[in-house]
Amino acid sequence: MSSENKSVWNTLNKTEDWKIPAHIAIIMDGNGRWAKKRGMPRTFGHTQGAKVVEQILEDADALGVRYLTVYAFSTENWSRPAAEVKALMNLLRRYMKTSLAKCAKNNVRIRVIGDKSMLEKDLQEAIANLEKETASNTGISFQIAINYGGRDEIVRAVRRAAEAGLLNDPGKIDAELLDGCLDTAGIPDPDLLIRTCGEQRISNFLLWQIAYSEMYFTPKAWPEFDRDELIRAIDAYNHRERRYGGLGS
Repeated sequence: MSSENKSVWNTLNKTEDWKIPAHIAIIMDGNGRWAKKRGMPRTFGHTQGAKVVEQILEDADALGVRYLTVYAFSTENWSRPAAEVKALMNLLRRYMKTSLAKCAKNNVRIRVIGDKSMLEKDLQEAIANLEKETASNTGISFQIAINYGGRDEIVRAVRRAAEAGLLNDPGKIDAELLDGCLDTAGIPDPDLLIRTCGEQRISNFLLWQIAYSEMYFTPKAWPEFDRDELIRAIDAYNHRERRYGGLGS
């Protein structure tokens, strides 16, 4: 850790006024570009990126972050080359199989958001098992967005509401109703959204939930993202005033 961030890290641990975001969401961009710059296949970047996910999950948990959500595979990612999609799905399979013991040890709860019906049967079963086995864990809640798109989530939420007969009375349709039908029902909205690799857009991620999130964009590709950069993001968050549409102080 850099000397600059050691100071910030100590501040995070000692200053009562320091605000730790309860929920951090991350758009993990740049795996492929990072690998290409090093003369390696894109799949190498995804493998390295998966290692970073594990480390950042530990760091966020150590800081007291209660919820961490990462964008692993979007509804649009199916348009990538078939070999890359297959490699990503196999990487997810390995993660689901190897993470159970770690989750039990570290008291992590895992939830997968997105349209899981489009995934292959064995991956659906692995996800269901992991969610079931970690459901009672009381540590950090880790959400992995797989086959996820913000617009698709809202459409599926409206469909759930309609199937449950919740849309029969227009006067009772409100934000709370829809919120309860989203994939993230019961999870607070992100306080901080981080995107890596220099892009400054939200790419159809958590469209409903990030209405009032603070955003932090870093030029670092995801495989380069580390504890130092996480600290910088939280430091930036602490210098923002969240007004929620009001005038603030």
